[in-house]
This record gives sequence, structure tokens and C-alpha cells, in this order.
Amino acid sequence: YRGDSGAPTGADPQSRATSSGDPRTNSGNGRDTDGQQRRRARPKPQQQRVLDSKYQLGEELGRGSSGKVYRALNRETGEPIFPVEERPVPQSDVPGEKLSPTQPFPTHIPPLHPHTLGPDDAFGFSFWDRGKCREIIEGLRSEGLFTPASLEGSIQFPGSAGGPNWGGIALDPERQIAFVNAMRVPSVIQLIPREEWDALEDKSSTYPTEQAPMTGTPYALRRGPLLSPLGAPCNPPPWGTFAAVDLVAGEILWEVPLGTSRDQAPFPIWWLQGNIGAPNLGGAIATAGGVVFIGATTDRYLRGFDAMTGEEIWTERLPYTANATPLTYRLRPDGKQFVVVAAGGHGWSTPGDAVIAWSLREKTGTAGTADAAPAEADE
Repeated sequence: YRGDSGAPTGADPQSRATSSGDPRTNSGNGRDTDGQQRRRARPKPQQQRVLDSKYQLGEELGRGSSGKVYRALNRETGEPIFPVEERPVPQSDVPGEKLSPTQPFPTHIPPLHPHTLGPDDAFGFSFWDRGKCREIIEGLRSEGLFTPASLEGSIQFPGSAGGPNWGGIALDPERQIAFVNAMRVPSVIQLIPREEWDALEDKSSTYPTEQAPMTGTPYALRRGPLLSPLGAPCNPPPWGTFAAVDLVAGEILWEVPLGTSRDQAPFPIWWLQGNIGAPNLGGAIATAGGVVFIGATTDRYLRGFDAMTGEEIWTERLPYTANATPLTYRLRPDGKQFVVVAAGGHGWSTPGDAVIAWSLREKTGTAGTADAAPAEADE
């Protein structure tokens, strides 16, 4: 990020900005009918700037657990910037458990993750695995957001790993935009009565399914991803997304699938599927030049996106997955700018130990400013 207060450099966001009016959504999942990409014309600002350029004043963005809902809060008072409504939510049928009848929902920002998953939403690569997913979903409790854990098993969507996870959000204070990556893989969460748990011979957890004794309570817990017999999520893709949020208007500027199924599916399946969206854990960084860099995905890529349009303008394959947030820096105001990321793998990929840095191209005739794409890499 440029340290001075001058105009942003690098990619020219205005020359590439596009809009498609009101997007057509598919089953309320926030995607265009072609399932590939959603872009909106940036609304006219309706209020003051949300962030100042030095992160010292104004308001900030917060999110609910695992990205269920997003709220913009005043950082000094904690008051919501946009209205918040109390809405009824599903109640527990577990003996002895009592839940709040309502939960707070912000009127803005729109959901960045689907909130419901029913039998008609079941996904599969064939009629067979789609039918199996439908059977699984039919046997579980699924009433949308805040469906509580149950004895028969409940669908948690977003799943226990998100939505967003430890990567958090990236902020552009000049453009007043937040960038959010999210995973769309549902979980199944089930309560096990204590006497049944005590009778189990094997209480261990085998990745990706987890078991927890919840000592001191009447129940133990079992949870894991909702997958088909072929190992793919039972919900429709994209299974990973990257979105830009206008913090002034509280609207989504664009949303695109993030990642491919490479390294999860064999060739040529992953190649034919294209950007189907991949499970992702990690964060993004936004630069003053209008480029957002992110790794995070299971397919071992670092990507650069146009901050205003969501266009993928640069990508490079890494030796291991980059589940850390990239860093950008330069050593002096007129020096070369670098992007660096730690790529160490994850539980779902090969572990490794790499730190990789790229130098950004300088714009012709403009000393000390960076172009959109990295020029070279050193490991």
C-alpha cells in the first residue's frame, strides 16, 4: 500500500469498471443465473465516508460468527451504521435447551453466503450422487440460518469453517471498499446423548469429522462437512467466493468464484470445471493501485484482482497452499514495491515451507509507482 497520500497508482479502476444493473439471482444464492460472476453498478453514496485514510476515525466493519451476517459498527460507540432488525429464528427441540426467539439481522450489507439448503438444492456431478445428497439433506434438520444442533443432525450453513474464517477482511480506505473471501461448504452438527457417547468404543476424531465430549453437559457433539459419496460438497458451487462491499452504500459491488478444483479433482475434470470456486482459508490485501491479492484456496494459486470490477488480472501457481495473508511493502518512497506471502500448506493439502516474494512492475515514466501485475518472484 502506498505510504503517501497521493492518488492511487497502478491499475486504472475507472477504465475497467463495468456494471450489469440489478443482478439476476439463482435460488437466492447471490449468483448470476450463469453461476459465474455478479457485478453491480456502484450506488450513489448515501452517507459519510465509513473509513478515513489513516484508520483513525469513522466507522468499521464487523461480521457475525463464520460470516452469517455482516454489520457495520461505529468504532467509537458500537452503534450500527445501518438499521438492525430482530427476526424470528428456529428453536431447539432438544430437551432442556432454550434459545432466544429472535436474532439481530442488519438491513445492509446483503448476505455474502446463502442462508438455506434444502433437498431441491442438492448438487451432484451425476444423477446418482445428486440423489444421494438429496437423501442426506432430507434426513437432516435444515431451517436456514441459526438452525440449532439437534439429535437427528442439523445442517449448519455457513459451515463451521465459514463463510469467512481467520483471514478476515481487507479494507481500501480510499475507495471505501471491503474485500471478503468466503467458503461455501455446509456442515452437519449432531448432539449425542451422554449415555450413547459413553457406550461408544471409538471417540476419536478422524479428519474432517470431529467429535467432542462436551464434558459436564448432557450431550457430546459430532460435526463434519456435508459431502457426497464422491467427496464433493452437497450444495451447488461456487464453493468459494471473493466479494467487494461498498461500505458507504452497504451494497455488494461484485462477487466472483474463487479458485478451482485443481488438486482436489483429477485432470481433466478440474480443467473442464474452470473457476468452480474452492474451499479457502486465508486473507487478502488491498493495494492503493487498485489490485487485491489473495491466496487461501486449495489449488495453490496466488491471485490478483481488479478492485473495482473483480476481474482476475494475474495468477501464479505456488509450491504449497498460501493460507496466510499476503504482505506488500517497499523500503523507501521511490523504491520498488513487493508482494510476499508465506505458503506452508494446510491440513487439506501438502505441508511445506516457502516464503515467496514478487516485485511489481513500475509504470513507464512514473518512478516509484507499481503496475498491476508482479514481474518476477523469488523464493
